[in-house]
Amino acid sequence: MMKRISVDIGGTFTDCFLAWEDQYLETKALTTHHNLSLGFMDALKQGCDKLGLGVRTVLSQVSSVRYATTLGTNTLIERNGPSVGLLTTAGYESSVPLSRGRGYGEGLTPTEQANLPSAKRPEPIVPMRMIAGVRERIDYKGEVLLPLDEEDVRKQVRLLINRGAQVLVVSLMNSVANPIHEKRIEEIIIEEYPSNMLGAIPVILSHLVVNRKGEYVRTTATILDAYLHGQMFHALSTLELALKENGYTKPMQVVHNSGGMAQLNSTHSLQTINSGPIAGIDAAEVIAEQFKLNKLICMDIGGTSCDIGLVVKDGTRFYDFNPVIDRWLVNIPMVNLKIIGAGGGSIARLDKIFNTIEVGPNSAGSDPGPACYDRGGLEPTVTDADLLLGYLDPDHYAGGTIKLNKKRSELVVSDNISEEMDISIIDAAKQIKEKVDSNMADAISTELRVKGYDPKSFTLLAYGGNGTLHCCGIADQLDINQILVPPFSPIFSALGAGMMSQLHIHEKNVYINIYDVNKRSLFQDYESINAIVEELESKGREDLLRQGVEERDIQFRLELDMRYGNQVIESSVICPISRLKNIDDVFQIISTFRENFRARFGEGSEMPEAGIRVSVIRVISYVQHEPIYFNKEITEKREQPVPVREQFCYFIDVEKPILTPVYDINRISEGTIIQGPALIDSSNTTYLIEPGWVLKMGIQGSALITRSNRKGQDKLLYREKYFSKGVTQG
Repeated sequence: MMKRISVDIGGTFTDCFLAWEDQYLETKALTTHHNLSLGFMDALKQGCDKLGLGVRTVLSQVSSVRYATTLGTNTLIERNGPSVGLLTTAGYESSVPLSRGRGYGEGLTPTEQANLPSAKRPEPIVPMRMIAGVRERIDYKGEVLLPLDEEDVRKQVRLLINRGAQVLVVSLMNSVANPIHEKRIEEIIIEEYPSNMLGAIPVILSHLVVNRKGEYVRTTATILDAYLHGQMFHALSTLELALKENGYTKPMQVVHNSGGMAQLNSTHSLQTINSGPIAGIDAAEVIAEQFKLNKLICMDIGGTSCDIGLVVKDGTRFYDFNPVIDRWLVNIPMVNLKIIGAGGGSIARLDKIFNTIEVGPNSAGSDPGPACYDRGGLEPTVTDADLLLGYLDPDHYAGGTIKLNKKRSELVVSDNISEEMDISIIDAAKQIKEKVDSNMADAISTELRVKGYDPKSFTLLAYGGNGTLHCCGIADQLDINQILVPPFSPIFSALGAGMMSQLHIHEKNVYINIYDVNKRSLFQDYESINAIVEELESKGREDLLRQGVEERDIQFRLELDMRYGNQVIESSVICPISRLKNIDDVFQIISTFRENFRARFGEGSEMPEAGIRVSVIRVISYVQHEPIYFNKEITEKREQPVPVREQFCYFIDVEKPILTPVYDINRISEGTIIQGPALIDSSNTTYLIEPGWVLKMGIQGSALITRSNRKGQDKLLYREKYFSKGVTQG
């Protein structure tokens, strides 16, 4: 029987999912930023209390503990990492400071990028004085042109150490083609500062962090990894020790932003960035398969941000191969994720120039939190607006653990927005909700259309603490007709961590013309590709065997990054075969690429006359763990549940408040149909069914919300029903 713990730490809440035989439990605790393990153990204890068991009893019996952390993100925000020294090939010391001439714009919002003359470069993690060149050179084929000058290396290492370097990065030209010089430099540093001496320092080699060409982005990725290494290693080691002290004897699994997980000793710190939201996308893939959905927009709205991802039927994962982390461009493969500053804690403010309301990206977080938390927050947030509009129950928010103060919300909205705009507090709250919904809808629309998709053809998967509260408003703006609330939606990313596979990605840059338009010929050097695939599979196999898995359980998936001619757009294609044997296999790859491209960009968009190229060969090595199944058929029920109360709610397109029924999710049986407007309260979230939408309740808190065919008539009916006879708000 399954016994598994998974935890996702967000900016506001720490979510825990506990699978204990046939029981599935969800808990939340406030994130403790000064010591993440405190929130971790608090959330875990709540789950153990629900089981009626002690923490030690549970930890001694679970098969795994999976952990998604924000440690790396916090370190970058606070700039509290170690002093980093960089050793690079002599003559290229200025590559990082120059940042390809793009350092002013990387990581800025579109609005800020439109005003680049006013932009500032980020404060460098490695200043010029901490960069040293060493005499060596390897060409693009991996051949040594200039041998490594070892005495020069020793001199430059001492120079950086004397200047205060606490960790050293080694990133040499073309080291991905031949890492011999990087490896030798590591040996020299260990000789100079052996591990048995107090002066021993960490050494991070670039070819082990990123095995892709692109000297600047590879170096930047390695610098970030080194900067995050110390805090992540010590904090997670401390957490692992705390788990062992409470009876957990197995290695802790850490969620990776590549869409898998691994033990701590097989994790680079850079792989933990955004790992929580990406766990939600992994869970969405399982949900799409079990609920038989072809296209899903993954929308995780928490207290700090809205995280957007895509899942499509053919199983293709959308990777961002050159993501921007904070203000730096890197080239690690990361599951594509669009993050916008729009969540329950996002701060609303007045743009006095245009006399409009802006929301985010700044957030009140969990400390002090929204003004209604009554913990010292002095600025209006989305949660304050939701409370004023009647969507939240002040006495039962977050399962009753946080009592909301409505008067505080009224005060901050009045002082900061409504008085300045000369509008009512309710109109200001409506504009805050409409703006935050619009921000999220615009981000989703842009993300899909850039990838060649129409949002109307997708189902919106709404989860996170605020996903079910804003999904109808966002779907309205996108003209989407169907919303799926997944099981355990408030802690869905934690659930995803519980279903992840142990996984490693290894890849290699290549330049292969599968179809050479100049020669009118197809690629025939099958052994060269097969040799690369074998090498990458071997690396993945070694990674997993080192973690104690059985070799028979290891699986591989081959992916090729392909494009037509010199097009900018590349598609990651899941290769239907793992080895090339003949010309038919080449045709099969081309056919798969063509179908993938046509599905994204439309019939006739293919351009084989420009040639077909492969730029990257990628092998995903993984061990598939037992998933959690939810695909249970639901029989529709006609009986209407009895609301626990009624309260007045305000909606964007309706001038006056509507008396809205409020239901307890524990009293709604599977298959029940509820017509909007309505509210459904659960311990960790609120379902808002806006006018014109209909909900069908599923299992474990899941629900299908569809657009009503009589939306306009519904709103007219509400006006007549509640206000034609002079009914006023109670």
